Amino acid sequence: MTTTTPALRIKRVYDPPADDDGMRVLIDRLWPRGLGKASARIDLWLKEVAPSDELRRWFGHEPERWAEFQRRYREELKTRPQVLGQLTALAGQGRLTLLYAAKDQTRNNAVVLLKLLQHRLAAHAR
Repeated sequence: MTTTTPALRIKRVYDPPADDDGMRVLIDRLWPRGLGKASARIDLWLKEVAPSDELRRWFGHEPERWAEFQRRYREELKTRPQVLGQLTALAGQGRLTLLYAAKDQTRNNAVVLLKLLQHRLAAHAR
């Protein structure tokens, strides 16, 4: 599943790269299993924006923990203004595709990050 806004898109890193992806940024702390660096066509790997190892392990992609994961991840992101600023600036320059490896396409860190960046871009546009 690909989710999109004019400047932002999230996509599974295992999905084939597309010409309209723009800049492709991997936002996971760990490199995706079984994926070669050349075939991934990743322009930037921002491990710093990924959830902490502790939070990632706690969440374990358990659906009942999704709401709390979102809250905790947003709290972690507040401590990383530089990387959020970097992503916001990149999105302002053109299409930005945030890549993630999770199997669950509706409950993962990219979904949370996409919403946060959309909000930041909207605030900058005002």
